Amino acid sequence: MVPQPRPKRPSRGRAELARLRRMKEQELRDSSPPELADLPRDFWDSALLVEPVRKQAISLRVDEDVLAWFKQKGPRYQSRINAVLRSYMNSCARRQG
Repeated sequence: MVPQPRPKRPSRGRAELARLRRMKEQELRDSSPPELADLPRDFWDSALLVEPVRKQAISLRVDEDVLAWFKQKGPRYQSRINAVLRSYMNSCARRQG
């Protein structure tokens, strides 16, 4: 007998889409993070889809206290560091252009 491969489970952080589709609107609101609680009804009306760009792994040296500060804010600290760098890059590009 050949063992069957186990079904793939979503990785941590992946949405369980079937469960989300079954949830009522109030349940979704109640489980949303506080920063999304008071969004205006038309908040998403002018939203644009932003495709993620490919990331490149690098080695980067940063001050210990800077890294500690980003890490203390919780998981995905590398993504937050990237967002800060992107914000700086966009700011510089606006000033130059």
